[in-house]
Amino acid sequence: MLRSVQGIRVAQRLLPHASIAVQCRHASGLPMNTVILFVPQQEAWIVERMGRFNRVLQPGLNFLIPILDRVKYVQSLKEIAIPIPEQSAITIDNVTIHIDGVLYLRVIDPYNASYGVEDPEYAVTQLAQTTMRSEIGKIPLDTVFKERESLNYNIVEAINKAATEQWGIRCLRYEIKDIDVPNKVKEAMQMQVEAERKKRARVLESEGIRESEINVAEGKKRSVILASEAIRMEQINRATGEANAIVAKANARAEGLSIVAEAIGKEHGGNAASLNVAEQYVAAFGNLAKESNTIVLPANTGDISSMVAQGMAIYGNLSKQNQRLVSSETKSLESTVGPNTEGHEQMKHEYSTEEYSSKAETKSKTGDDTL
Repeated sequence: MLRSVQGIRVAQRLLPHASIAVQCRHASGLPMNTVILFVPQQEAWIVERMGRFNRVLQPGLNFLIPILDRVKYVQSLKEIAIPIPEQSAITIDNVTIHIDGVLYLRVIDPYNASYGVEDPEYAVTQLAQTTMRSEIGKIPLDTVFKERESLNYNIVEAINKAATEQWGIRCLRYEIKDIDVPNKVKEAMQMQVEAERKKRARVLESEGIRESEINVAEGKKRSVILASEAIRMEQINRATGEANAIVAKANARAEGLSIVAEAIGKEHGGNAASLNVAEQYVAAFGNLAKESNTIVLPANTGDISSMVAQGMAIYGNLSKQNQRLVSSETKSLESTVGPNTEGHEQMKHEYSTEEYSSKAETKSKTGDDTL
């Protein structure tokens, strides 16, 4: 963007500290009217005829009337960057900060850029500064660093509303360069950051301890549950085994008693039973002192023959009683169905076998020597 010498001097008086902001955008003054002019690319030359706007010269070959036509303004159509000087602003929580930035803009209407405002660059710079102060006053200090993007967007929108139609300039973007806060505020912010970090560290530590204790308790809980389930399964298996063993023993004993009863009913079965009783009687005396120190013995313990004879006598008494019962039942049966019949012999055999089995079981339960 080119400006007249008068405009440059005015800007230098108003902004003596911002020499960059008012520097010339051209190499050596305005071009002279030489009738034939060559306009460079990305430039627009404003021509006045007898002091009044005539036309805008486009890039390339152009012809002017000597003396009557004069190039008044030269506008650059390239995107230019304007540094925004550092300024102070007060946030909503009454903290003073210093902020600067860079403004990127482009001339879209050379006529308005030349005649709409005396110094477009200076006007845009002032508008950017005032808009920045206004936007900073709406937010607290803690969110200034987070809201850079929104600040840039709001400043661009505010500049475009005022500069696009009236000044022929479009603001493309605004970037904040530095944000400077007072030293005391920096110290307070540093303390706040340290406190926040300590808080987060303590929270993380407490969460770690909580998770650790939860994991330990959960492990103990699962361990107790698994141990109780193991004990329950062990008890179930043991009870099942004992029940099966009891059933198996009962079946074996029942089968054994059936076989013994059948064997006794055969020929010479009584002698075999007598021998078995004598053997059990002798074996019982051998186990007397194994469970208790107090023993009650008969007077003739050392006489083995008498002990065997006593056992045989028990069995003999048992056999005689059984024979008397059989004979009495036989007589009653003969009086009912008659002697020497097939049914009579079968009932006699069955009765003698069942009677002996029942009396033998009674003896084993009560421990009585005589039936």
